[in-house]
Amino acid sequence: MNFPKHSTTALALGVMLALTGCGDKSNTTDATTKTDKTTLTINNGAEISSLDPHKTGGVPESGVARQQFVGLTTTDADGKLIAGIAESWESSDNITWTFKLRDAKWSNGDAVTAQDFVYSFQRMVNPETAANFANFVADAKFLNAGDIIEGKRKPAELGVKALDDKTLQITLSEAVPYLPQMLAYTAMRPVPQKVVEELGDAWAKPENIVVNGPYIIKSWRVGERMNFVKNPHYYDANNVAIENLVLLPIDSGPTDYARYQAGEIDVTYTDVPSDILASVKGDEVKTSPSFCSYYYEMNVNKPPFNDVRVRRAMTLALDRETIAEKVAARGETPSYQMTPMVVSNNPNYTPEWQKLDKEARIAEAKRLLNEAGYNEQNPLKFDLLYNTSENHKKVAVAAQSLWQEALGFAKITLVNQEWKAYLASRRNHEHQMARAAWCGDYDDPAAFLNVMRTEGSGNYGDYSSQEYDNLLKTSLTKSDDAERAKVYHQLEAILDKDVPNVWVYYQVNARVVKPYVTGYSTNDALGNWQAKYWSIK
Repeated sequence: MNFPKHSTTALALGVMLALTGCGDKSNTTDATTKTDKTTLTINNGAEISSLDPHKTGGVPESGVARQQFVGLTTTDADGKLIAGIAESWESSDNITWTFKLRDAKWSNGDAVTAQDFVYSFQRMVNPETAANFANFVADAKFLNAGDIIEGKRKPAELGVKALDDKTLQITLSEAVPYLPQMLAYTAMRPVPQKVVEELGDAWAKPENIVVNGPYIIKSWRVGERMNFVKNPHYYDANNVAIENLVLLPIDSGPTDYARYQAGEIDVTYTDVPSDILASVKGDEVKTSPSFCSYYYEMNVNKPPFNDVRVRRAMTLALDRETIAEKVAARGETPSYQMTPMVVSNNPNYTPEWQKLDKEARIAEAKRLLNEAGYNEQNPLKFDLLYNTSENHKKVAVAAQSLWQEALGFAKITLVNQEWKAYLASRRNHEHQMARAAWCGDYDDPAAFLNVMRTEGSGNYGDYSSQEYDNLLKTSLTKSDDAERAKVYHQLEAILDKDVPNVWVYYQVNARVVKPYVTGYSTNDALGNWQAKYWSIK
């Protein structure tokens, strides 16, 4: 049976947009004071998979790791790079780097040494560790990292050496001028060698864990809450104002805000729906730019997306302006390249098809699909996977509606999974299309473009291009920012040609924060929130 093109899809989108635009302006909280000034409750967005910083792979896990671990470098409240365990660093050629460590202790009182970093970096690339972001070390060009990950060399051959207890030397295979920025990422943070070797994987249990950051976990009720207390051995403990943290794993934006209103949450996650945000007092909504690109990832080795014509048709036919401005509607902007515009040294790539109007894009998309064998008699069918979140659901419903209305012979089934199952589906390449987002870990386009290399840590669509991989290597030979930007522009052009993903929009970070929380910055585009910078008035 043939249904009118504009019936079901247009109705679904219309209802959704109506919900987005409405809001009860009286639906706010009057709570401006807090009785218990020692404890702050934060929604972390989802249950995490591990406390081990080397075995995590998502934004919620990074949120926990930042409170417990400090790397060689770290960031301030505004997301700017500052010294961490390393007080200083230097390199004359951007290949051999020397880091001088401060006096710092683990939470058990032991000294943090250069050997802890040697062990940690070797552990990251050791195949036996199965670290989710082992390739991040290879992306940073640590000498021999790639060969070690592939089992061709031993971890001891990694380009890292303790010159003494307080001096660490890192040797790269190629010049990486932004290495200090990369070292601030949570996966590059150290673990205590003595404890890990003694206890094995059990070291990361709450009752055993040893950390070097401002907070340490006290208890964890899975699916309910994580309790953290201030770490007295942290090197900057005198400047940590809040004694206790409670992190919640709420993946529903409406539930998150309802508990905020009830006084059970002081700082929400970033998934409060736009229609609810519109009802909140303006000074409680904290919106900052974001180094985050939101897109739909296509499994390039699984039908129908093993055909580049189908992938191009999907990117042509998506009305990303409507999704960004009317569905997400929190300040997001439509995207036509992977790298967000707020990142320094931006490629500024504009695809030729962006100049086409909506009708011309849809016509070309239909032509490509017809050429690939899809039509009214043989409709394009696929599943679109997204993880549990009201915002992700809302955007997925909109994309489904817009695509089906534009193309006429597309039948898209939405599939929802909880965070852990969703990550597993993508890592195992079981999906056809999946919601994805990449948030840069340092302020350079390489933070995004490295993802799409053949062995990229977040390349779950299994995209592979020798042309792309070779050009990415070329970017490291350019010490001049302007020259690197030209290479980044070419890399974006290859992604536009091969279409492994459908770029949707650049995200913003929007949280609702109680008025009594001070020190919260809206200048951190990296989204590297750290409760150590906050206080309660």
